[in-house]
Amino acid sequence: MTDQNSDGDGPAEPSFEKVAFWLTDPAASVLFKQQNTPLAFGAAENQHPTIELDTTQTFQTIDGFGYTLTGGSAMLLNKMSPAARTALLQELFATDGTNIGVSYLRVSIGASDLDSYVFSYNDLPAGETDPEMARFSLDPDRKDLIPVLKEILAINPDIKIMGSPWSPPTWMKTNNNSKGGSLKPEFYDAYARYFVRYIQKMAAEGIRIDAITVQNEPLHPGNNPSLLMLSPDQAQFIKQSLGPAFQAANISTKIIVYDHNADRVDYPISILNDPEAKKYIDGSAFHLYGGTIDALDQVHKAHPDKNLYFTEQWIGAPGNLAGDLNWHTKNLIIGATRNWCKTVLEWNLAADAKQDPHTEGGCTECLGAVTINGGVIRNPAYYIIAHASKFVRPGAIRIGSTMPASLPNVAFQAPNGDKVLIVLNEGQSSRTFNIRHKSKLVTTTLNKGAVGTYVW
Repeated sequence: MTDQNSDGDGPAEPSFEKVAFWLTDPAASVLFKQQNTPLAFGAAENQHPTIELDTTQTFQTIDGFGYTLTGGSAMLLNKMSPAARTALLQELFATDGTNIGVSYLRVSIGASDLDSYVFSYNDLPAGETDPEMARFSLDPDRKDLIPVLKEILAINPDIKIMGSPWSPPTWMKTNNNSKGGSLKPEFYDAYARYFVRYIQKMAAEGIRIDAITVQNEPLHPGNNPSLLMLSPDQAQFIKQSLGPAFQAANISTKIIVYDHNADRVDYPISILNDPEAKKYIDGSAFHLYGGTIDALDQVHKAHPDKNLYFTEQWIGAPGNLAGDLNWHTKNLIIGATRNWCKTVLEWNLAADAKQDPHTEGGCTECLGAVTINGGVIRNPAYYIIAHASKFVRPGAIRIGSTMPASLPNVAFQAPNGDKVLIVLNEGQSSRTFNIRHKSKLVTTTLNKGAVGTYVW
């Protein structure tokens, strides 16, 4: 936003800094728009509450903000006209102009419950097995997911992609069913080969998988597809099979544990307490359908050398912008990052007007960030993510910021030196407040329930 001084830590004269202000205000029907109100740092003091930035206080580095690109999302995108799809993907993944710069995607390894049908990459007739993965095939994803990912990568070649399985192939499971059951120990090595083959085959398509989680929601075997994987079993699978298989195949894709709710932080901590498993693990992933976001700090304190990721939160249809914006901004964009998360991902990118497609038994009320139904409707998750993704680019570092009452916030230093502050007014009335940086102040106002992203 401004000329940098020699130490790269912002401009030498904050009094000349002009602040770009992007606003979502549900009450005023303002939807992630840059405001024309001139804002600039100055020396004048006042009695308003103040958010003070501290660039000397640094925390985690950000990998990105984004969505899960489900198979159903890819199918809907692929059904759009080429021109309409290109326009939407540019809006989502490019960073210039009013585009929102999504920088991280999660995909399912095999089907999730928001695919149109259940599949794995090694489905076999009853009674057959394929432990060497001779019949592994990405063909189920070649129609929609892989082509859409290639279009996205053409727009943003640096986007990071995480893969998460909902279920192994059914022949590896105790119940031979896509829903529930557990992974048979005799197939631990086979399942590790499945992950290796997936990463290698995606790489051959030009799609690098930056990270995988071992199992989506391992304590929720009631979804379709799903798998029950208790923490001792996940630890054993990683140290016995998955970690050594990655090492032998020279795979650098990160291994991330848990991928479930914040009410069971004992699950990832117990795995990381096992040094033979821990040596293969990059960190832990979380959802927030149970527990509170500050519980993640316990995982960081127990294993400060391991990373944390926030990987999924859904919004129920039809959505409520005021309520959803408030809760998700406070708990995820602000709460997850203030509790060490390197990503914040919403579930999911796209659905149609009926919240389809989904598997039989899958989520029937999951509202996409966009609804694709002849045209495009932008839903709450679109704006929630936009407030962070556009300016808090990969490589940004979270920095210190104070928290006045009813003004939850989080601050970052972007790779280009910009300071980015995201603020929610969760109070019951309009709030005027200051932002202090390098002893200078800028004064701004947010209406009740509004979110502002400030960049300088």
